[in-house]
Amino acid sequence: MADRATREALGATLIELVAEGRDDIVSLDADLAKATTTVKFKAAYPDRFFDMGIAEANMMGTAAGLAAGGRTPFASSFAVFAAGRAYDQIRNSICYANLGVKIAATHAGVTVGPDGGSHQMVEDIALMRVLPNMQVLVPADFRSACAAIRIASEAPGPFYVRLGRPAVPAIYSDDATFELGRSNVLRAGTDVTLVACGGMVSRALAAADALAAEGFSAEVIDAMSLKPFDAATLVTSAAKTGAVVSCEEHSVIGGLGSAVAVALAENVPCPLELVGVKDVFGTSGEPEPLMVHFSLTADDIAAAARRAIARAS
Repeated sequence: MADRATREALGATLIELVAEGRDDIVSLDADLAKATTTVKFKAAYPDRFFDMGIAEANMMGTAAGLAAGGRTPFASSFAVFAAGRAYDQIRNSICYANLGVKIAATHAGVTVGPDGGSHQMVEDIALMRVLPNMQVLVPADFRSACAAIRIASEAPGPFYVRLGRPAVPAIYSDDATFELGRSNVLRAGTDVTLVACGGMVSRALAAADALAAEGFSAEVIDAMSLKPFDAATLVTSAAKTGAVVSCEEHSVIGGLGSAVAVALAENVPCPLELVGVKDVFGTSGEPEPLMVHFSLTADDIAAAARRAIARAS
């Protein structure tokens, strides 16, 4: 399967859900339907699509009302606007009331590229994880993104599904299965655990290949479900390998690394290295050079793995 962006799953999956009989599904967008791909849903079901304009707070409030009325609304915008600009409405109108609004935020992380630090959202997982009742999914490829949207549509309560702008490698086959609260072990290993989410999963797999060439056996875990978090799978792996690296295109504060750190501290303390954005804002540039700039490459993951292994020995 060709590389595809996870954001491409949004419009396509919403169309499939309604075609399968989900009459409760509606889509709201904040004047970014082409970029979020909900424009496809608009073309297929114009009476179920609402362009709310550049008014994200109003969009979330409207979505809350629709959810209270029995609909299953998917509210979409860039992550920096969806999670940041509308935080108060998400907290008080959606999560406090535990309403089934599904926030599908695209263009997350530094791979937004030339739009720069004002648009490169690296704090959204932290903001959403801390909210009571919010559930957070960060899919690694197109297939898992389709699955994440389906999971959000079927499970009760609010969801935040984090999607990216650039195409990423296909990781999963058509028969792959996904569950809320469960991570997938993609590669077994004995020397170090690489736990990743989103676009960093393919980089963790590449790092595992590089480490294998050096004689190190790396286990790779896709932690798509950030909340609820699958601590059991991580703890089982860490007990075996004795060293862990977390990998995320997000701040090292409050995201996957924080979830991993808590699970390890409570169950199986061991060396942990955090690969992520080091408490700074983004900057303008092309996606791949930015990943190098912020030390988010497969080489950076492999280097962190060597450090973790050395600390464990």
